[in-house]
Amino acid sequence: MRVMVIVKADKNSEAGILPTKETKETFAAVGKFNEELVKAGVMLAGEGLQPSSKGKRVRFSGQQRTVIDGPFAEAKELVGGFWLWQVKSMEEAVEWLKRAPFDGGKEVEIRQVYEASDFPAEVLSAEDAAREQELRDELQRKTAKR
Repeated sequence: MRVMVIVKADKNSEAGILPTKETKETFAAVGKFNEELVKAGVMLAGEGLQPSSKGKRVRFSGQQRTVIDGPFAEAKELVGGFWLWQVKSMEEAVEWLKRAPFDGGKEVEIRQVYEASDFPAEVLSAEDAAREQELRDELQRKTAKR
């Protein structure tokens, strides 16, 4: 199963504060943790996100599209970064996350990613599921070439 591990933004990430000498240790510890995840075959992707002040939202209402410029309110509700993991179970994901080098009341959310097999055939036909898989495979090939 694939899970997305969602790291919430905080005041520093929303301010665009990059690692400093004081936070270099934490940054290195996350790098070491990422290495462990990759070596174990768990990590599929992972990135930090720029502050919401550099982002946009698009609101959909019928045919109307409204673009909203960041920053967005409530940093605690914003995503600051993510991992995409391949694990055997939610319990395994939790065990990996418990090893992450976070502190200070940080909350990190784990959500299972939908797979084609999660949808009934009348919603996602075998042909549609195969087409989705072809797209994922193509993305993997393109990523590997970079």
